[in-house]
Amino acid sequence: MSPLQRVNNEDLLEGFVPYSTDQQNRYEKNKIFENTPLWSILTDNVKLQETNIAIKDDVRSMTFKELLISADNIAAQLQQDGLIQGDRVVLQMLNSCDFVIYFFALQRAGLVPIMALPAHGITEIRHFVDISQAKGYICDGKENTLCIADELQHNSSSITHVYTVTPHAQYRSLNNIEKTLFSPPKIDPNSPALFLVSGGTTGLPKLIPRTHNDYLFNIKICAQASHISAEDIYLAVLPAAHNFTLGCPGILGVLSLGGKVVFSDNPGPDYCFDLIEKNKITCTALVPALAQIWTEATEWEGADISSLCLLQVGGSKLSYSDAIAIQHTFPNTLQQVFGMAEGLIVCTAVDDNPDTIATTQGYLISQWDEIRIVDTKGNLVADGEEGELLTRGPTTLRGYYRAPENNLHSFTHDGFYRSGDKVKMDTNQCISVTGRIKDVINKAGECIATDEIEEYLLSHPKIAQVAVVAVPDKYLGERIGVALICKDELLTLQDLRHFLRSKHLAAFKMPDELNIVHSLPKTAVGKIDKKRIPGPDGKPWIGQTFN
Repeated sequence: MSPLQRVNNEDLLEGFVPYSTDQQNRYEKNKIFENTPLWSILTDNVKLQETNIAIKDDVRSMTFKELLISADNIAAQLQQDGLIQGDRVVLQMLNSCDFVIYFFALQRAGLVPIMALPAHGITEIRHFVDISQAKGYICDGKENTLCIADELQHNSSSITHVYTVTPHAQYRSLNNIEKTLFSPPKIDPNSPALFLVSGGTTGLPKLIPRTHNDYLFNIKICAQASHISAEDIYLAVLPAAHNFTLGCPGILGVLSLGGKVVFSDNPGPDYCFDLIEKNKITCTALVPALAQIWTEATEWEGADISSLCLLQVGGSKLSYSDAIAIQHTFPNTLQQVFGMAEGLIVCTAVDDNPDTIATTQGYLISQWDEIRIVDTKGNLVADGEEGELLTRGPTTLRGYYRAPENNLHSFTHDGFYRSGDKVKMDTNQCISVTGRIKDVINKAGECIATDEIEEYLLSHPKIAQVAVVAVPDKYLGERIGVALICKDELLTLQDLRHFLRSKHLAAFKMPDELNIVHSLPKTAVGKIDKKRIPGPDGKPWIGQTFN
């Protein structure tokens, strides 16, 4: 039996939760899906504009036709090596043209990539492999990923194929594969096309199955909401495997419309501003901390960045003061994006009222998304009241992959995903994210939202970044710890308390401990990792005991 005839879809679908029958029928009746493989993004554009530049990094650029040829050559080799349709392959790469080449090679071969991030270590990668029973691991061949490759090669029961982009003695490189006869296998558009990874800060990341149909739909509606066209040139600054960078609309959204993607593995404004000027970049996506740095850098960086028309900011809460500063520095470009790899996307529009852009996360971008905002008992709250966001829709997962115990409390009985986000929605259906359900401090019986204190502190003119965490306390249960990065001069705990009192914050919300730091630890997706926030003694606050 040839590689093209052998499929592993039965194993792939074990642990995958499909749409309910009602959902599937509703979406099919309204013809919202294209029922084509995710790789049609590439092949459709080869037919239309094969000689146009599709991707570029600091080493090379490739046309759509060259990209397809390279991807197909690698896909053919993967099949010849014995990988079969439905096999899972962990893909872990820095931002470069190679990321896109290998992503489409896996898609064309009918293989399903697990989108590992560069910051993931062996603990996370081994976890992904164990859950998915992945057969392959493809990495860039940097020192850290070579260590992961070695560990998987010797200690994984499922990994049978390890490849590196740059050649190494013990691992095969798939670069410069000679042209081989290749024909892609037939794809079930309702089967997983890729696995994103969850960005939670508790426990190991979970695998999020995204199908060909739902991810193509996700890309399409995000591109429409951001007014992306074939004229756009996208700068991929955040990790390419992140959902925000990959498909909201990101790399795939711009390519789907015939635009160009430029990669940077250096997010610094000095480097990226030069790229923007040289390549006439029109759009990019940043996390708030990076957007803040870019905004400040315009005061001393001289590059011409006037081509930038869309600056998406998401991944964590953007403070009001930073949103105002961004709008002042980058006029008519800011789009707040509240999204999740699990599916739902909410965003503002560049032409929204400036105050709406600064104070809210915007509107649902799909009419097919269903949301509920509920109190702690599961009852719907009134417009303007805060509650937990529940969601169900064509782009939202129905269950984490092979995680039945987690799914029991992550989903309602009728299939709504419990996001864990606290939001409120006004009468115009505009959504504001107010915090996280579990990110609270219980101090002497008072429940204090860390986001509330963080937002107040971020409005302090001398504070650049801040994280508020619960510190175990023998008498109070928990006390309030603050780690922060100062802009110019150092602040004291007394300074913070005086500032918060001036904001009329309740006495029990005053910080109890302060640690001035040079940087805050981040998760693999760029969010502040509160589990690793150091206290004054250098040890993580969370996890300490009070002996």
